[in-house]
Amino acid sequence: MADHQADPNPSANTQDTTAPATPGPRPHGRIYDSVLDTIGATPLVRLPRLSERYQVGAEVLGKCEFHNPLSSVKDRIGRAMIEALEAEGRLESDTVLVEPTSGNTGIALAFVCAAKGYRLILTMPETMSVERRKMLRLLGAELVLTDGSKGMRGAVQRAEQLLEELPKAVMPQQFRNPANPEVHRRTTAEEIWTDTGGAVDAVISGVGTGGTLTGIGSVLKQRNPDVQMIAVEPEDSPILSGGTPGPHKIQGIGAGFVPETLDREMIDEVIRIGNDTAFAMAREAASCEGLAVGISSGAALAAAMEIGQREAMKGKRVVTILPSAAERYLSTPLFEGM
Repeated sequence: MADHQADPNPSANTQDTTAPATPGPRPHGRIYDSVLDTIGATPLVRLPRLSERYQVGAEVLGKCEFHNPLSSVKDRIGRAMIEALEAEGRLESDTVLVEPTSGNTGIALAFVCAAKGYRLILTMPETMSVERRKMLRLLGAELVLTDGSKGMRGAVQRAEQLLEELPKAVMPQQFRNPANPEVHRRTTAEEIWTDTGGAVDAVISGVGTGGTLTGIGSVLKQRNPDVQMIAVEPEDSPILSGGTPGPHKIQGIGAGFVPETLDREMIDEVIRIGNDTAFAMAREAASCEGLAVGISSGAALAAAMEIGQREAMKGKRVVTILPSAAERYLSTPLFEGM
């Protein structure tokens, strides 16, 4: 049998009659009716380099909530709370929504209100980052800044005053609204369970409203009572672990009080994280894993490294909630010296 020899210039002697290949499905090839429909289904990613650096024996996964359309986990509750009010018949075209926020919930509410045509007034401690304030105003929200030394408690008090002063005002109230943990039961918990095939041993979540931890924990513990729910709070405001409230720099967690949306029965352990540790770990996540995450994500990852180093966690799977992206904190100490 004669050997086949390739023509050095096949295009000169042959004519390609093959039909163009049909493009395959694109990962994001759907057309959505609204930006609101793009919320959720965020990915879980392994963190091998960070885990190796800290000699972690557990498999640590990050739940990338900054993949939501407005870059935070709060997008989920922003839509859920407003649609719950709509379902109750409490929103009309001239209704004013008023809400206290540390930033990301406000941004979530602002983009939902923009998409649905509602007026929104937000109260927020003056210590929150400039990026958050500008984003809120970009989305059409009206912003009322409160005394930073009073933390979220001061923002809540001012929002309650506005609620009494304004006609036809409604407060979603993320710290009390059952739609907050409920959306995490319906979405976040189910995503974690499905994506891991039920093989999850611990979930680590910073606690602001507590809705994320409560919603996830109530579903996962029902299916596997051995799942550990680990709460993360600021070292300088350790309410959950028996300390006293105080100012801190880990924006988004550590509200200074125990919210009604937090079911403390879900918590198996509380880990305190300091400001500098949270900043340092967020920077490491960016330089080591390419994950440009925010300050509370840094706190959660620091807790994950601590948990993952324990002998009892060797070979176990730890899911860590990464609530927001680094870009929202450009004016904070996270970017000092850069």
